[in-house]
Amino acid sequence: MIPLKDSTKARNFPIVNITLIIINIAVFAYQLMLNQQELIAFVHRFGVIPQVYTTYGPVALLVYQPMALFPLFTSMFVHGSFVHIIGNMLYLWVFGDNIEDKLGKFKFIMFYFAAGLIGNFAHIAANPTSAVPTIGASGAVAGVLGAYFLAFPRAKVLALVPIGFFLTITTVPAILFLVLWFFLQLISGLTSIGAGQMVAWWAHIGGFVAGASLWLLLKPENLKVTS
Repeated sequence: MIPLKDSTKARNFPIVNITLIIINIAVFAYQLMLNQQELIAFVHRFGVIPQVYTTYGPVALLVYQPMALFPLFTSMFVHGSFVHIIGNMLYLWVFGDNIEDKLGKFKFIMFYFAAGLIGNFAHIAANPTSAVPTIGASGAVAGVLGAYFLAFPRAKVLALVPIGFFLTITTVPAILFLVLWFFLQLISGLTSIGAGQMVAWWAHIGGFVAGASLWLLLKPENLKVTS
């Protein structure tokens, strides 16, 4: 299912959410100007390579390779294809404004990066020997979905839904949409263990759980909000 819009209207202009989307698009536009060799070097420099973190450990990284910590954050702004960035930015556009509206701008940006960071750690834990760079905002965006799941259980999502060979636009409960989304990530993550991962499923799973947990920590009273 592809979300198009939700029924929850933000009260304030989502400047942080829109800025994040603009930065992601700007970085991707820059990537399009690179040749193949430059792009590979760019992805290896700014992407998360699990093997780096499991080989050295956090203390050794801090002492000997502190710059290796930056990809844990920069990877959130690098994407591998048009489908990759459009998917992530669409989900962020639909769901992110409402979480920013409830948390406030400063808490939202801290929340976003924390969820993305935890998502990256989850991917590293699931793929400790991988030398393949991981890129994308998926972990952070999944955190937004996890928070939305708790904050707006009665909201509706207008979505593009595949039915056989056809696509139809319909309205579904947000809680059902997000449960199905999480279930697909979980099944994909479990079935990919030990087989290598082309998609960072555990970053999605870790980010979603982190987002729900951070929501409870940062704004527990918002569990009463149901629309």
